[in-house]
Amino acid sequence: MTSSPLRLILISTPIGFIGSGKGGGVELTLVAIIKGLLEMGHHIVLVAPYGSFLPSGCEGAEIITVKGIDQSSWQHQVPDAPITIPFNGMLPKLVEVALKVSKNSDAILNLCYDWLPLWLTPFVEPKIFHLISMAGVSKLMEATVRDLSKTHHSRLAFHTFSQASDYELIDQPIVLGNGFDLKNYHFQLKGQGPLGWAGRVAPEKGLEDAAKVAADLGDKLFVWGLIEDKAYASKIESLVPEGTIEWKGFLNTQEFQSQLGSCRALINTPKWNEAYGNVVAEAMACGVPVVAYRRGGPGELVQSGVTGWLVPSDDIEGLKKGVLNIDKIKRQNCRDWANESASYQMFAKRINSWIQSGLGIR
Repeated sequence: MTSSPLRLILISTPIGFIGSGKGGGVELTLVAIIKGLLEMGHHIVLVAPYGSFLPSGCEGAEIITVKGIDQSSWQHQVPDAPITIPFNGMLPKLVEVALKVSKNSDAILNLCYDWLPLWLTPFVEPKIFHLISMAGVSKLMEATVRDLSKTHHSRLAFHTFSQASDYELIDQPIVLGNGFDLKNYHFQLKGQGPLGWAGRVAPEKGLEDAAKVAADLGDKLFVWGLIEDKAYASKIESLVPEGTIEWKGFLNTQEFQSQLGSCRALINTPKWNEAYGNVVAEAMACGVPVVAYRRGGPGELVQSGVTGWLVPSDDIEGLKKGVLNIDKIKRQNCRDWANESASYQMFAKRINSWIQSGLGIR
């Protein structure tokens, strides 16, 4: 029990209901925060899209669901795209409900990566804190974060320093990492299975590079994740020998980690600056070494030569070399890193300290 229990309102992503997979890593992050803060004695109210559900361990949270049209993600728009909100849009509805129910609360924690809650922060009475879930992909969002940093820097937090470096901040960034319920990830000491890749199947994730590595090495590649772009997925499959890719789909954590844990290595190939790299942490929690581009969050998570191999961005030959040298990595090192750096309990403590400090409690 924390010495200062808080009543907190959490705003979920407006691009899909929790459990749909559309929210990407935000869904896992949200669950980790809720579980951790509940265990610390806080009262949690989650405002989320209709259809959202929370897994075991989050029963103590109150959930208010809202109907509306999903917001488009900034990562799927051009860098200088303008603000657009569909008629009956989810974004303003989530914010409106959160503000209404926050009257007797201590703070709002926003996990929605969009301009509206950021822009509103100086103008509303509830104190809104923002865990920024993406690196800079929009000029408008970068400007909005920059402007809020000038007036309310302590209300902004990031997952990694690499992510935060995309933004022009008035002071050093508040970096909180991320967290997972590690008891749900079973350590597998021996992984003699195929190569693995996980994430939303969309161009910015770079699946084609991992597929080429597997094809060139004559290996099989298990692919987990929601196929957002079916044409992109079909194109990748056409570029490699039949049977190279085995599509595993979007699975719940139990099924995902069980299959992932048998892999020899996870290949991580983002074409953009990943904010954190949840699948990298999940793989290491299972004992699976990671071969990744030295780009964004994964470049901070993987210790080259200890928990996997980091190679220059877009260096496919480097990826192949890393895979060929994966037997030099001790799988126990990977699980040890997860235990020391990525539990949801530690993550929630960092979240708690950040918010309590921002409220002037300590």
